[in-house]
Amino acid sequence: MTLSIEYNIYPKHYLFGKELMKLSNRSQYGVRALFDVAYFSEGRRVQIHAISRRQGISRRFLEQIFYSLKKAGLVESKRGPKGGYLLTRPPGEITIGKIIRVLEGPIEPVPCKTMEQDGSACKYMEKCVTRMVWDEAGMMISRYFDSITIQDLCLRADQMGLEKEEKMMMYNI
Repeated sequence: MTLSIEYNIYPKHYLFGKELMKLSNRSQYGVRALFDVAYFSEGRRVQIHAISRRQGISRRFLEQIFYSLKKAGLVESKRGPKGGYLLTRPPGEITIGKIIRVLEGPIEPVPCKTMEQDGSACKYMEKCVTRMVWDEAGMMISRYFDSITIQDLCLRADQMGLEKEEKMMMYNI
């Protein structure tokens, strides 16, 4: 599976009259969801409805994303009233690149490597002058995404002054 670089049909995103290449919502929301768990959890499980409310992402879509993240071992979950999601490792060990690869597959601007591996390569593979450009671009994008962790996003949120919600009071009777 290659990175889902899509040309968004509705609504269109333009820069200088050209349609923009972009990551899928799945990757964008996956990064936002893991940031939310790291930033707002303070060691407690975070329920999906709270993430949905803070991030403006539908619960159903978050459930699909968290299923993949759980399967990859990035989060653990517990059902029930005290349930929710927790990161399985420190936020400083989870990179944006890892999240994108879990949710999308390899980070490639064009699917040449993947097509070569699965046997569906185009007939110009051996003589393709531009393949080097795409391979190098993919490596540069990967290095960039791999250089940013969820902890980095939490630090940026602090620098931006993003307020954390009031801690929930627990009353035991």
